[in-house]
Amino acid sequence: MSLLTGDQPQPCRLPETGTHITGLGCYSVGSVDCRESTKEDYLDSMEPVVFGVVELPRRSRGRLLLHGMVMFGREFCYAVEAAFVTPVLLSVGLPQSLYSLVWLISPILGFLLQPIIGSASDYCRSPWGRRRPYILALGIMMLVGLTLFLNGDAVISALVQDRSLKRIWAIVIVMFGVVLFDFAADFIDGPVKAYLFDVCSYTDKERGLHYHALLTGLGGAFGYLVGAMDWGHSSLGRLLGSEYQVIYFFSAMTWMVFLIVHLFSIPETPLTKDISLDVLTPNALLLLSTHSSSGGYGSLHGSMSQESEAELRPRSFSALGEANSVTSSAKQPNKEKRMTLKSCLLAMINMPSHYRCLCVSHLLGWTAFLCNMLFFTDFMGQIVYKGNPYADHNSTAYERYERGVEIGCWGLCINAVSSALYSYVQRLLLPYIGLKGLYFVGYFVFGLGTSLIGLFPNIITTLILCSVFGVMSSTLYTIPFNLISEYHREEEVQRKMGKGNPAGQDRGTGVDCAALTCMVQLAQIIVGAGLGALVNMAGSVIVVVLSASTMSLIGCLFIALFIRYVE
Repeated sequence: MSLLTGDQPQPCRLPETGTHITGLGCYSVGSVDCRESTKEDYLDSMEPVVFGVVELPRRSRGRLLLHGMVMFGREFCYAVEAAFVTPVLLSVGLPQSLYSLVWLISPILGFLLQPIIGSASDYCRSPWGRRRPYILALGIMMLVGLTLFLNGDAVISALVQDRSLKRIWAIVIVMFGVVLFDFAADFIDGPVKAYLFDVCSYTDKERGLHYHALLTGLGGAFGYLVGAMDWGHSSLGRLLGSEYQVIYFFSAMTWMVFLIVHLFSIPETPLTKDISLDVLTPNALLLLSTHSSSGGYGSLHGSMSQESEAELRPRSFSALGEANSVTSSAKQPNKEKRMTLKSCLLAMINMPSHYRCLCVSHLLGWTAFLCNMLFFTDFMGQIVYKGNPYADHNSTAYERYERGVEIGCWGLCINAVSSALYSYVQRLLLPYIGLKGLYFVGYFVFGLGTSLIGLFPNIITTLILCSVFGVMSSTLYTIPFNLISEYHREEEVQRKMGKGNPAGQDRGTGVDCAALTCMVQLAQIIVGAGLGALVNMAGSVIVVVLSASTMSLIGCLFIALFIRYVE
């Protein structure tokens, strides 16, 4: 049996011609005895007909793996950036005083614009779907940024002859490439997660997120391995010109192939697409048409038509995107609320408290994780190997530092592999400790491991404890989004029971995923702006891992006290 089978939805079973469904059974259209049929019965009877058409099918393992391939490609390119951004920027002559600026521009832009993209994708009416146009655009931006980042110096050298202008333009082009790549790579995570939520059933969302975490870890591992090889003296390096061009070739090919695979992995129904006429029976069309008219169902239910519209509209929520196209475009085509920056920030501020708490815990986790990851190779060079990056390049101290940076890259590779493996461990632990328990364990293990690295900075201990970085990485990439899925599921059940929260009716999955991703940018801003000053005050980069440990343990307490438990 093919891995791609099993994706066909079950046909909706509709009533026979001339009958109407109620909570008490079926009766003829011409019947006038309808006093026993309440509004709730009417709405519940409509849901299998209207929403049954868009019942999401179970996705096969192959489809979910193909959908997650974009995470492999993204993390592959991320690993290349992490390994080479410092050598490339320093090689083109970027002053150290401007280096932190590179890490601040992208997250600031991302923090301001991320919710806008998420909200816009909720209302996108492209015939290709709601999320995929944004994913494609951001994917192209990633490719352009990667091209300028790894090839900018070579291109400017070929085009500009003046040495002073060459240096200036090389710095500008390479910095622009780094910022553009980082911006697009951070942005693309929200639409990818929302795409998964839209096209998968509740069970498949959890499976899909685990595959995302698995492929994220594998992509990072392969990216670090490719970056660790000496391509400059290979035949491929001589053919393409330099080591950077070889790295670019592998990165660009990996990203383009896996992006295309992702975009064609699972069909996405456009928001504007109405239910096909050849799928529905005449009675289903009659039911849909009565919901879009003011007269109601014949002469029997006209008085409840507008009230039923108000109750049906909140049910069309992200994962029920196709039903949203029916209820919104057929009935209220001009009442969509497109968010501006102000309204989107207000929506994030006014979101239910459990969503706000999830964003805060995500911010704490990413701050701890980035504290460690952005400075880990420098920590290995200076603290573990006792090297000096400011010593003469032909000195023993500088050689020790370079050796520490190389071993640090292998430690980051261990992190990537452990992240992939832990994604499977999560599935085994989930039935026993639940999502909140997994969330707490991820933060606690990372906080404990980084504290031990700071207290006992030797080579063997540090490399072994690098595996806890993968535990945190897998946790950050999966658990918060799983919790969002659970929260939305609870809200859907509450709306069905008439207990929906009006404050959450205008939010879609894209906004909530974007709100979480904004916390990544905000954490990067905090780390980029504050950690360098903290290192200068302490006089040692050992404060990096101790800060990471402290933030992670604070996150543990926050999760225990404020994150809502989900069955």
